[in-house]
Amino acid sequence: MSETLTAGKSAPAVEIVEPARAPGGRLVSLDVFRGITVAGMLLVNNPGSWSAIHPPLRHAEWHGWTPTDLIFPFFLFIVGVAMTFSFAAQRERGAERSVLLAKAAKRAAILVVLGLLLQSYPWIGFDLGHLRIPGVLQRIGVAFLAASAVVLFTGWRGRLVAMISLLLGYWALMSWVPVPGVGAGVWEPGKDLGAYLDRLVFGTDHLWRQAKTWDPEGLLSTLPAIATVLFGVFAGDWLRSRRSPAEKLRLLLIAGAAGIALGQLWGLAFPINKALWTSSYVVFTAGMAMIGLGLCYWLIDVKKYQRWGFPFLLFGVNAITAFFLSGIGARVITQIHVGDATLKGWLYNTLLTPYLAPVNASLAFALMYVAFWMGMMWVLYRRGIFIKV
Repeated sequence: MSETLTAGKSAPAVEIVEPARAPGGRLVSLDVFRGITVAGMLLVNNPGSWSAIHPPLRHAEWHGWTPTDLIFPFFLFIVGVAMTFSFAAQRERGAERSVLLAKAAKRAAILVVLGLLLQSYPWIGFDLGHLRIPGVLQRIGVAFLAASAVVLFTGWRGRLVAMISLLLGYWALMSWVPVPGVGAGVWEPGKDLGAYLDRLVFGTDHLWRQAKTWDPEGLLSTLPAIATVLFGVFAGDWLRSRRSPAEKLRLLLIAGAAGIALGQLWGLAFPINKALWTSSYVVFTAGMAMIGLGLCYWLIDVKKYQRWGFPFLLFGVNAITAFFLSGIGARVITQIHVGDATLKGWLYNTLLTPYLAPVNASLAFALMYVAFWMGMMWVLYRRGIFIKV
């Protein structure tokens, strides 16, 4: 959901285009930060072997976090930042709030459909009775729509109240509402309130197949995910303001440090947990995202060190396209066969495993996969094709 470029505009051959300086203008640093996040998604989702992965490229087993656990909340945070620029620009052109909400609903529906298409590939002959209904794109769509309604029809106070209410309300529900046969405040896999509601609504055949009894993108945990987007909205408002670049950077870094500290403190009572998307996880990862965005803003938009970000810009301006097509591609290379092996297995075992230790061979395959899709996004960029969902 890039708010910065549209199909048909020419793209620079080497350098990143100069960012606008006026409030409401584009920020190249935001596209680059989005691109870094997408590259991270592709890297952790496509190892050569799931049995040989460097620990930082794995999700935490349950409570706690790794760098991998930062990727998805970073993307939702970026959705919130981008939303402020997009809505502000359209409101300045006279668009009505109801019209913008209708457009947001359409985008959300497209994201949900794309998520279901991704999970039902190869489509022909797929057993819809075991289709996973929740998912990454589905969560992005729902959180985007809910946050859009808050942003369009409230001011900063209303947004703050909504964000705090979502975080405290989710904490209260997860802590005090008893699960039949389990009790209240049990946060073990499949035993929490969110998992119970997902089984009640979807049944076990439509949840994450690795778990079956719970889903990391379930219904209840989407509530705090909306708060993640709203954190990004506040960061976007700061970046759109008429504060000096130094003040904007200072605000992002201070707020980021505060979020990290508060998230860790809250984690003593409500553990940081990506699978449950706990309130402490939301605050902690939002703090980390503010630090990351602040550093990109300082390097790219303030200091003008832009060339290093160009590879990530390629992902950033076609983020959903890169995620969706790479997800399809990951499935395709396990269906095409070279002799008795899949194409993925043949590439991995022919090019990498004879020469590298297992974890390094697995990482090298993931890097190759990222580089391949970076090349595909470069082709789209050179042709001025920016697919906006």
